[in-house]
Amino acid sequence: MDRRTALILGTGAVAAMATPMSALANEEAAAEAAAPEIIDYAIGAEDAPVTVIEYASFTCPHCRAFHEEVMPKLKADYIETGKVRMIYREVYFDGPGLWAAMVARCGGEARYFAITDMLYEKQREWIGDGSGNAIVQNLRKIGLAAGLTAEELDQCLSDGATAQALYDHDQANRKEYAIEGTPSLVVNGTLHGNLTYKGLKEAIDEAL
Repeated sequence: MDRRTALILGTGAVAAMATPMSALANEEAAAEAAAPEIIDYAIGAEDAPVTVIEYASFTCPHCRAFHEEVMPKLKADYIETGKVRMIYREVYFDGPGLWAAMVARCGGEARYFAITDMLYEKQREWIGDGSGNAIVQNLRKIGLAAGLTAEELDQCLSDGATAQALYDHDQANRKEYAIEGTPSLVVNGTLHGNLTYKGLKEAIDEAL
């Protein structure tokens, strides 16, 4: 099993997810030929003068802190006022981070950021003791609470082609700015590490 397959399957992944993803790894050429299109979701005006790209992992405690402490101020001061467009790029350091992304994306763009907020707010709860089966079941509960159906979640969580495409998309995204940790922030093309709101505000104001 190569590193890519190990990340996608994760330690203790449930059999329902492992089967299609293992098959995908064994038939990589066919999967790449039919790879689903993956896009990065964004909030804020498309013509905003400043673009902030956030690289974050759903399993990263520092990312949770950023979303709890910095994001509300950033939205109020810059995003909702049309000054900043923020692009969210998922980083997958582990299987659960990838599974969480698959749940977040299951509702499409309309529900993506609402589910993202839930994933960070309840991060400690759904990660729990780190058991793969328990994590998947906890993620399903979040999806159901967000209005997804059990059938939709079954389909999303067993979609090996999308899992592979997400992994490949993440690898390409990280190479663009040599991302090594999360959260990382790119303000109008300039890479920063984890920033407090004060630090991020200074970077945005300088860009403005």
